[in-house]
Amino acid sequence: MIARVGEAAATTAVGAALAGVTWSIFELGWPAAIVGGLNGLIGGWRRTYGWRSGRGVVAVLLDSTWAAPMTVSALVAHGVAVFTPARGGYVRALSERQDRHVYAGGLQLRRGFVIALGNTVNNVGRDVAASPRRQQLVRDHEDLHIWQARWFGPLYPVIYVGWMVLMGPVGAVVWLVRRPRRAPLFRVTETFAYYMNPFEWWAYSREGNWPPAGMVRELGWRRPMVRPVNRAPAAPPAAPG
Repeated sequence: MIARVGEAAATTAVGAALAGVTWSIFELGWPAAIVGGLNGLIGGWRRTYGWRSGRGVVAVLLDSTWAAPMTVSALVAHGVAVFTPARGGYVRALSERQDRHVYAGGLQLRRGFVIALGNTVNNVGRDVAASPRRQQLVRDHEDLHIWQARWFGPLYPVIYVGWMVLMGPVGAVVWLVRRPRRAPLFRVTETFAYYMNPFEWWAYSREGNWPPAGMVRELGWRRPMVRPVNRAPAAPPAAPG
């Protein structure tokens, strides 16, 4: 308990200081310090960051500085999870010393779909402890989204949402012109707006699940972006975010 309190206090102080100094350039020092401090408090108490690895140190630095806007979304996700405990709580086995927070429930934007916001993963399902496929989804797909948010910082939601806004109508036009194998309008627009999104193409490829089952395959990228982490053939997919 003493070690946990000490880690929480240290991570709170470090997170607040890093965020405050970084965002004071934009006159957002105090709000950023609160965000960095809260993230540090939660991460330190739950022993989320892997301090013994360079990866864990980089995660703390990015969550508290460049990626602080995405950390705000993570704090929102924490809050939703706290107020929806019936849907499932914190999954310690997939979180501790792994630089992320995983919830069985939490925020749900689409039924059955997992979603990563900042350094959190939400809605992985109550059966995750007994489901190797779900665990692989978190480690290979959603964990990459967390690092995408860290690397791209405030640009991440702009690029992700911007792609959806621009490519959704493109999909609708393609559906009107080509009517590919009588695929419904929603599947075609989803293929362009969601599955062909570079961030999703990257994550599905890394997971070893490209092309995914929900995509209209004749319209999407034909080759995976990267080699999969797990070379074993993917089982029928749980819906990632």
